Amino acid sequence: MQETDPNFEALLVYLKEARGFDFTGYKRSSLMRRVQRRMSQVDTPGYPDYLDYLQVHPDEFTALFNTILINVTAFFRDPDAWDYVRDEILEPMVAGKPDDSMIRVWSAGCASGEEAYTLAIALAEILGVEQFKERVKIYATDVDEEQLNEARQASYGEREVQDLAPELVEKYFEQVNSRYVFRKDLRRSVIFGRNDLVQDAPISRIDLLTCRNTLMYFNAETQAKILGRFHFALAETGVLFLGKAEMLLSHSSLFTPIDLKRRVFRRVPRLYAPPGAVFADPPPAVAARVTGLDELRNETFTASPLAQLALTPDGLVALTNRQLEKLFGVSSRDIGRPFRDLDLSYRPVELRRFIEQAQLERRTLRVSDVEFARGSETVHLVVQVSPLSDADGSLLGVNLIFHDVTAARRLQDELEHANQQLEAAYEELQSTNEELETTNEELQSTVEELETTNEELQSTNEELETMNEELQSTNDELQSINDQLRISTARLDEANAFLETVLTSLQAGVAVVDADLRIRMWNRHAEDLWGLRSSEVIGQHFLNLDIGLPIDRVRPLLRGSLGAGGASAETKLDAVNRRGRAITVRVACTPLRQRDGGPADGNGAIIVMETA
Repeated sequence: MQETDPNFEALLVYLKEARGFDFTGYKRSSLMRRVQRRMSQVDTPGYPDYLDYLQVHPDEFTALFNTILINVTAFFRDPDAWDYVRDEILEPMVAGKPDDSMIRVWSAGCASGEEAYTLAIALAEILGVEQFKERVKIYATDVDEEQLNEARQASYGEREVQDLAPELVEKYFEQVNSRYVFRKDLRRSVIFGRNDLVQDAPISRIDLLTCRNTLMYFNAETQAKILGRFHFALAETGVLFLGKAEMLLSHSSLFTPIDLKRRVFRRVPRLYAPPGAVFADPPPAVAARVTGLDELRNETFTASPLAQLALTPDGLVALTNRQLEKLFGVSSRDIGRPFRDLDLSYRPVELRRFIEQAQLERRTLRVSDVEFARGSETVHLVVQVSPLSDADGSLLGVNLIFHDVTAARRLQDELEHANQQLEAAYEELQSTNEELETTNEELQSTVEELETTNEELQSTNEELETMNEELQSTNDELQSINDQLRISTARLDEANAFLETVLTSLQAGVAVVDADLRIRMWNRHAEDLWGLRSSEVIGQHFLNLDIGLPIDRVRPLLRGSLGAGGASAETKLDAVNRRGRAITVRVACTPLRQRDGGPADGNGAIIVMETA
């Protein structure tokens, strides 16, 4: 056996502490060979020197991990094995499941995603696209975030898809420029995430688990640990599909071969698992009349409609269920963590003292009136803390059950509110009755007043008739004035039309502004020059226009024209027309004048913009 190098082991410890990648389980020969390859590329002679280089150059971590984690994959890699899996594993699996049941697949060590999308294509061909989208979940995991990001894009070059049948490429890929992108609607069924097979908890209830040519990089001890996790992850009749370099000859207690040549294995049912040992191997064959009880208990606990959490006597998280994860975010990933480290231990209520009290007094405690804010919704809970004892009375742990009493609390609040409303309504009814009696007396008085008012109205009506005759005379006068206004308006419209014709006929852009520099007129040539229509600029401040004319240099001309005495001025400016072309514009500003030619005292100005 090759002796380990202390300097190399120190490098592995640094990688684990600095970046969370634990390579201590990898085979030393292949691992050292890959690290040395990277060391030669950065010209570091020894492991201590390379460790110093990593500390100074943090970007080197990515290059090192890419060298260590050689991601070799392809669509339908080893076609003979995939044909067998499709015909002998996937098709019987689909046929044996109810039509509405989910099919869960895990691609461990998915690299750039070809294997995950291979599984998607195979299942879509068997189920049909619509059934696939409704029933299939494919979990694709890897430790390499860079590879996961590439896999999520699902974009491949012509070389990656060249071995696929043309009809599959046409059916499952969309060509974007020179790349082939896997169908987006099917991609929603493929979920990518980071998972370290050595450290992270496995995904559960898996029907098919593919982990091809990944175990070969780990030593025997780490392989056994990973295979224990795979055994836990698979469903009762789940199937493990490995690469052709992996045998599993020494793990017959966990998996039995279905086809050893193609490396397809069936999960051996678990007969026994000691408390707290989630991934333990079963003992040698023991006769039992009922199998799978531990998995049944775990699934029953997991599927409970009440949020539950089981703790060991020393306060470690032992079991969680789905409802707990949905309510508080505590899941199987937290198994083994101290309960005191979880937010749930003190929020929404301090639970640690109740747990200690239940352990000391060996009795069930109830914590009522617990409010928990979940998003915009407030959830009301009753927490039941129960000690769990063995047959001999020794403490096994503590079980916490969170009863959601939000609906009952809401009904109670509504009932109390309804009672309050009923009492208020009764008081209002009494008050209304008294008011009605008072109102009746007031109505009698009102009738007498109305009779008096009617006589007054008669007199008023006569006065109104006189006023109506006067208004009729006034109306005739107004009608005459209105006719005159109509004639004036027609003449004004003719003048405006004539002025518009004159402005349009000018071979220059013309804008008329008032004393506040707000645009009152904008002719057709101004539209052509700057690309802004009259309807867009009328009423806008001229100096705020976003056109190709340097407005700041026009401001002095306008101020001079609008000042006392009103002087005309002009200048030439470099500008950019609406087509983006550079032009030279002659800008002339002339004040508006009175009919007799006198100054208009700053009432406005005419701006003429003509291409030089």
